[in-house]
Amino acid sequence: MATEVPKGLLLKADPIASAFRNEVKAAITQSNRPTKLVGILSTSAAPSKFYAEFTQKQCLELGVEFVLKRTGSALETTLSDGEGVEEAIIEANEDDSVDGIMVYYPIFGAQQDHYLQQIVSPFKDVEGLHVKFHYNLYHNIRYLKPQSLLSPAIHKQEVPTVVEDQPPTGFVKSILPCTPLAIVKCLEHTGVYNTILPYGDLVGRPLAALLANDGARVFSVDIDSIQKGLRCTQEYTKRPRVSSESAQAQRFHPRHVVHPCSLTLQECLAQSDVVVSAVPSASYKVKTEWLKDGCICLNVAADKNFEKEVRDKASLYMPTIGKVTIMMLLRNLLRLKEYRQVLASSEAGSSTAS
Repeated sequence: MATEVPKGLLLKADPIASAFRNEVKAAITQSNRPTKLVGILSTSAAPSKFYAEFTQKQCLELGVEFVLKRTGSALETTLSDGEGVEEAIIEANEDDSVDGIMVYYPIFGAQQDHYLQQIVSPFKDVEGLHVKFHYNLYHNIRYLKPQSLLSPAIHKQEVPTVVEDQPPTGFVKSILPCTPLAIVKCLEHTGVYNTILPYGDLVGRPLAALLANDGARVFSVDIDSIQKGLRCTQEYTKRPRVSSESAQAQRFHPRHVVHPCSLTLQECLAQSDVVVSAVPSASYKVKTEWLKDGCICLNVAADKNFEKEVRDKASLYMPTIGKVTIMMLLRNLLRLKEYRQVLASSEAGSSTAS
């Protein structure tokens, strides 16, 4: 009689999110004023609407004031997607009671949405999509001075000496995109991420850059069309370690190296210890037979991107990480609130000195 092969572990996001939930709740309770997040929904797309309602529910449970502003087709009128969204962003930027802004993309498409992402003030960008934060991400700059966000230009930044992951006075942690950060936290929980090594010298593209900065070899796979299938387009690897003198001179160059990749999706999957899928389509499925035995699979899309037999190959499968993503978003919200406090203290100190 054949022995039945045990299935891989099904891991839900709840236990991972719970630890961060306690941290966020404690910080909100200790805050000297209410914490406020504005969500801007300008499309009638079901995934965006679900994400907005889910964010609102989590905020209410934790004591964060959440205001959902509907514009465009979200108003269920004759307006089209995106009408009024720019004005709503600017209004929230100028409202001192607002600590963070969450815009539910996609709205227009990649190019126009990127424009909108740059309108959101970096002091209120809970998603970490502003060019200032992307620059830091791709250059592996983990800390910043809030004053640096006041200028629209990219400037060379002072690299602080960090002790036990705590920035020195005047510096704060740079905002990271909440979904890629949630994936990293899930991998840390599973033990895939090596948390013993110093942060920054460990083993969608923001995720590829984030993991490559931390030492992973990452295949970034694009979608041409569901009918034509997928192709592996780029491979990210960490830059070679350099001396401290060279590091000082090179710190403004990307820490990851991007190589063109000619491998097929099947060949990429055969080598991959971790597979993260975020294809916005209910019909797309990663073929279980292509997966590496014992791999870890994370589904990030609103739809299930893996076949139902995924646990026959995967040692661990996470069908959703949404609750962890929301916790990362709220941690970013509290960090942005800290930015403004540090900046206010700095300005007050300058006024006293003068």
